[in-house]
Amino acid sequence: MVGPVIAIVRVPSFRSCLLVVALAPAFAWGIPSTFAAAAAPSLGPIPAFLQKHCVSCHGDDQPKAGLGLGGIRSHSQILKQRKVWENLADMVEAELMPPEDKPQPAAAEREAFLAAVRSIFDNYDRTAKTDPGRVTMRRLNKAEYDNTTRDLFFGTDFNASENFPSDDVGHGFDNIGDVLTMSPVLMERYLAAAEMISRKVVPTELPKPTVRTTYAKQMRPSREAGPFKDGFRILSNREQPGGREGGPIWQDLQTGPHDEYKFVLQAYAEREKNQPVHLAVYVAGDEVAQPSPQSELDKLNGNSLRQVTPLRIIKIVEVKARDAKKAERIEVTIPAVAGVRRVGIALVKTPKGSPPAAAYIKSFSVEGPADVRPFVMRKFLERDTSKPHAEQTREVLSRFASRAYRRPATPEEIARLTTLVADVEASGQSWETGLQLAIQAVLANPKFLFRAELDDRPTAPEARSIDEYQLASRLSYFLWSSMPDDELFALAWKGELTKNLDAQVRRMLKDPKSSALVDQFAMQWLQLGRLTSHAPDTATFPEFKEPLRQAMFMETKLFLNEIIHEDRSIIDMLDSDFTYMNSSLAKLYGVYDTMGNGSGRKKLPGGKSFRGDAFYERVTLTDGLRGGLLTQAGILTVTSNPTRTSPVKRGKWVLEQILGEPPPPPPPNVPELEQQKDKLTGSLRQRMEQHRANPACANCHAKMDQLGFAFENFNAIGAYREKDGNDKIDPSGVLDGDKKFQGPAQLRKVLLERKEDFARCLTEKLMIYALGRGLEYYDDRAITRIVAELPKHDYKFSTLCLEIVRSEPFRMRRGSEELASGEE
Repeated sequence: MVGPVIAIVRVPSFRSCLLVVALAPAFAWGIPSTFAAAAAPSLGPIPAFLQKHCVSCHGDDQPKAGLGLGGIRSHSQILKQRKVWENLADMVEAELMPPEDKPQPAAAEREAFLAAVRSIFDNYDRTAKTDPGRVTMRRLNKAEYDNTTRDLFFGTDFNASENFPSDDVGHGFDNIGDVLTMSPVLMERYLAAAEMISRKVVPTELPKPTVRTTYAKQMRPSREAGPFKDGFRILSNREQPGGREGGPIWQDLQTGPHDEYKFVLQAYAEREKNQPVHLAVYVAGDEVAQPSPQSELDKLNGNSLRQVTPLRIIKIVEVKARDAKKAERIEVTIPAVAGVRRVGIALVKTPKGSPPAAAYIKSFSVEGPADVRPFVMRKFLERDTSKPHAEQTREVLSRFASRAYRRPATPEEIARLTTLVADVEASGQSWETGLQLAIQAVLANPKFLFRAELDDRPTAPEARSIDEYQLASRLSYFLWSSMPDDELFALAWKGELTKNLDAQVRRMLKDPKSSALVDQFAMQWLQLGRLTSHAPDTATFPEFKEPLRQAMFMETKLFLNEIIHEDRSIIDMLDSDFTYMNSSLAKLYGVYDTMGNGSGRKKLPGGKSFRGDAFYERVTLTDGLRGGLLTQAGILTVTSNPTRTSPVKRGKWVLEQILGEPPPPPPPNVPELEQQKDKLTGSLRQRMEQHRANPACANCHAKMDQLGFAFENFNAIGAYREKDGNDKIDPSGVLDGDKKFQGPAQLRKVLLERKEDFARCLTEKLMIYALGRGLEYYDDRAITRIVAELPKHDYKFSTLCLEIVRSEPFRMRRGSEELASGEE
């Protein structure tokens, strides 16, 4: 059996150090035994080269570093370890393998080996059939469950996953099908969540409409703002004592955009010759829908109208009562209007030269909403009420089940649900109770809980396109972590989603729901979720408090949201001239204007002011110290230890998350730096250099430490400094053997020279997230094509998403049999 293989991480510079990552034994990849047993003459010089120069150290019997190269018998083994072999070829070409203390191959021998290895990949890329891979049926993770139930029930947040067990993580993400298992505990929580949701969507008992009454002394503006008489508030265009006017008056009322209310007024009026007196009933709010034009507002009495505009006049009513003892009750229906924040009345002006008018208001009340059903219940139960009762049930459940299953529900599925409701009603219980049980049945169904992509050819190896509904789901869960919306469903129904794919991706990226890419993808890619539990030492960093922790999260989220929603270049993630701050973060970064403005607000160059921790400003960076993700406080904090910085963690983070070159795990039995503090002396940099003098540590630390020290001017919570204690900080380093840098600004320039490596790393991470599976050797062609397209479109984020969605692994599928991987 072939021993564990070590992945030699791809390094573009041949002078880079050798990095290795342990992989599984060859048979763990599912290589047929016949592949490993039979020699393949077409391997040419590869076996002989390995035998002569490699297997003495890397044979199958306790190979060094776990890298066994003695069992290579076929093209298939090499292809399935493509990344390993591509990087091995780079190391051989750079003359870093064999090691310098071993006999070196002749130039012709080296070239023949390299040509044979690369010809295997070239031949595969030219001749192999498309293999889109196969995704394990994925359970909705916690975030997807919450987002899906929110959108399934018309924007209602239930936060049902709060009590669910944590999701397992694979390949760096929690949406990987292979690790999203279903435990008995989780199933119990699903059942409890379904019951809770069903009772909120279709409650069986409804409250009575509330009545809020405002009496004269409580009306706004306050009592001092208007005249009173015998417990009545006066609205008049007569001249009042002290020059006070009578009107308008109002009561605070915040309504939903679909809620209808009843406004009830008790009043009487006075005017010479019993001429009519009119009042305008209005609703107001900064965002009130369809406000009345100024020409209508000019007809109302009172300069204080400006306090309640914009407003919308609902109805003009006449007050006919002329006696306080016979004050009349006037009712006005307030229709559903979006943006309402108050309701009130104003006196309508009398014609110029005619007698003035006065209205005496004892009270007004607001009753409602008229329909006390929750909005979600009203939307859920929308139906043609002229149909027979059974047909109404079918209409409601057919629409619901189709949206929940993300495809048209079958007649059999609908029949089972309608029969369930009918049986409940036949037992004497209400229709609503039956619908509750139907909702629970759907929400506990695997067709809802799992993203099932039904296949009528589950074992056929040929690649074929997924159907339009499956494509809609892949698209929405990639970009929104939620179910498809009505537009996606409509296109899938008409079979037109594929030909409108580009337009839909662009639309979806502009939608606020695309912030899920930040919350779900980016937070896991950047490993920023660890900030939630990270605890810097409070004695060393007393300024680190919860508001600062939240500001660190928000800086990165707002920064990435701008890149997504404004379709900026992904290269801005490496280096940019802007970020987002509130007052806590600005204080940490030291960007306050020392002048201040005397008002308690701290000013930035350019005149911007911070209004407290709740408000974030987009700030232009001018000093060159910070830029992009690498110098944001949250990332600097989670890559530090509680009491000090960690160049190893920071360097490792750059290698893994930015360059896609993860180092291997540390060798066993090598003590950590803290355990050697009695033996190591000097500054942190000097102690690190002494630590990596151990040959077992030198190769990997040589690169990690160089990257990490570039950020030493930032302490363990991201604040800038010149010294570490009494030691002056040396942030210099060398990358790829000859690229020197001094601090983070110059490192960012060096990394910009390797932007293609960053683009490939980000593409691979986002592809894993989009597919819900790890990448395989047969995905390499798709990744390479995507990366090649990015510079043609200025590395825009939308291009990255579009190319992933257009790729074969995203749009296609195959059966369980793996496609042939090439000649054996």
